[in-house]
Amino acid sequence: MKKKLALAIVFASMSCVSMAQFWKVSNPVQLDGTVNTVGAEESNPVFSKDSSILYFVRTYDNKNKGDDLDQDIWYSKRNADGSYTDCKPLKKLNNKLNNGILGLGDAGNEMYLLNSYEGKKDLMKGLAVSKGSGTGWSSPEAITIPSLDIEGNHYGFHVSGDGKTIIISQNGPKSQGQEDLYVSEKTGSAWSTPLHMGNVINSTGYEISPFLSKSEDTLFFSSNGMGGEGDADIFYSVKKGSWTDWSVPVNLGAPINSPKFDAYFTYSGNQIYWSSNRANELSDIYTATILAPPPIEISARGTDVTVFNGKDGKIDASTKGGVAPYTYAWSNGMAVEDPIGIPKGDYTVVVTDKIGQTATTKVLIGEPKQVVAAVRDFAMTHYFSYNADELNLDNDKLIAFLDGIEGQMKTGQNLTVSVKSAASYVPTRAYSSNDQLAKARAENIKQLIEKHFSAKGLSSQLKVVVTETLVGGPLYDNDRDNVEKYQPFQYIELISL
Repeated sequence: MKKKLALAIVFASMSCVSMAQFWKVSNPVQLDGTVNTVGAEESNPVFSKDSSILYFVRTYDNKNKGDDLDQDIWYSKRNADGSYTDCKPLKKLNNKLNNGILGLGDAGNEMYLLNSYEGKKDLMKGLAVSKGSGTGWSSPEAITIPSLDIEGNHYGFHVSGDGKTIIISQNGPKSQGQEDLYVSEKTGSAWSTPLHMGNVINSTGYEISPFLSKSEDTLFFSSNGMGGEGDADIFYSVKKGSWTDWSVPVNLGAPINSPKFDAYFTYSGNQIYWSSNRANELSDIYTATILAPPPIEISARGTDVTVFNGKDGKIDASTKGGVAPYTYAWSNGMAVEDPIGIPKGDYTVVVTDKIGQTATTKVLIGEPKQVVAAVRDFAMTHYFSYNADELNLDNDKLIAFLDGIEGQMKTGQNLTVSVKSAASYVPTRAYSSNDQLAKARAENIKQLIEKHFSAKGLSSQLKVVVTETLVGGPLYDNDRDNVEKYQPFQYIELISL
């Protein structure tokens, strides 16, 4: 079984990759060109800011500055066809000790390195930084982390792109088994004492090759203590709060992970890269393409309102493609997938998936035509403006309703008038609550009708009953003047029974 190299991890982040995109990748292949060799081991791929240069670590090559057990930093310039050939040692940063590139800062002019530049081999276990670009780099300067106490020969580092956070893989004072993950943060010019990152992302095995996303909320690493495809597998975990609060690690699974050793994960654009010995005894650098998720699509079918001026319409939406979960934004303010209890109207929805893809569709909800009431059957609905709570006898619809009832009573009939009222969720300044506004609307029209027919000597033939008061409609969103949105839920409804 292959053990990890005594060397540090990948580099400061490039563009942010959504976890949802890992649901599908192309079949892994060994990196094109001459980076990978038969007799040596290649690992830690690091790309220049424009991906024109690939830096990597090569071990067991007799061309290395020390010997064939030494590891050196190599580089290759990208060819027009995207391959990397004509690999060369980065001589200025290689010496007879183990040399390793940890990564580049966001600007591309800072290279983080294993500190093999001070003292004898293994005397200084830490990291250093060099300034420059391309193949021209300054002499490395040590980065001092207080109380850094690494046990053993296997350790590694990852520096965030902004240069303010270092993730450390080490067998430290609180390690559960072998190497665990620790963090150190920079305040001003000083680094904090390494902090153990908790038992959720650390196991009794080893956790190595950490890599932090650009947004610093997702951590990739390799572990042989969490199960998976075989030897060390690549996992990711999402930061939930502090540096010690992480989600349960998720195995990237096949085809990224194999039954053998997989580690030193990174990405550039839509390509992912990592080291694996799945095909040979020694590791090579592999790559795969993140396949774009299918586009998101939405369709919707509406069910019309059953009565004129009713509010029992509904919409059945269907979404496919994209990456779940989805969020919905309807033109009437609703945020559910399938709106119900809606009046006649044109409705538009925008659906958004987990990675920001959107799709839209429109639905028309109809209603039956208004039926002119028979002599014995009268009904009316009135929609109020903001905070209004009463009608008077100059309202044409109310006059027609009352005249119709009077005509029926004059034939000797006894009638009951049902009163339903509603208020929207728009805050009311006139009442203590929207519920009180709805009740006031019902009570005011009840008293007006009773007083009207009492004056005509017909009160003994009439009973007025408040059957429903409610507050409904979309939640208020600081858009009081959106009459189309809220007025359908500010009404009284009168029906003679």
